[in-house]
Amino acid sequence: MAVRFRVRGFGRRRPGPVVGAVPSAEHEGRVCSELSVDLPDEDLGEYLYDCIDLYEMGSKPRCEEVEYLGMVQEAIDRIERGE
Repeated sequence: MAVRFRVRGFGRRRPGPVVGAVPSAEHEGRVCSELSVDLPDEDLGEYLYDCIDLYEMGSKPRCEEVEYLGMVQEAIDRIERGE
């Protein structure tokens, strides 16, 4: 039986991107590409929010789990900020 719970601060939507900066599909694809290079063994799927929302805590060692969730959240933040 899998138990799911949220890590505080992960999966929560941050304030939107900078006014006037709409992330393009190209930018989003580039950020996702960079993330997939950093996490080659992970199946990231199409939407990064799903990686966090559907993540099952305890499925990785704790230090890897924190690093994985942090990297995915940072990628989401970069897309939203248009960086």
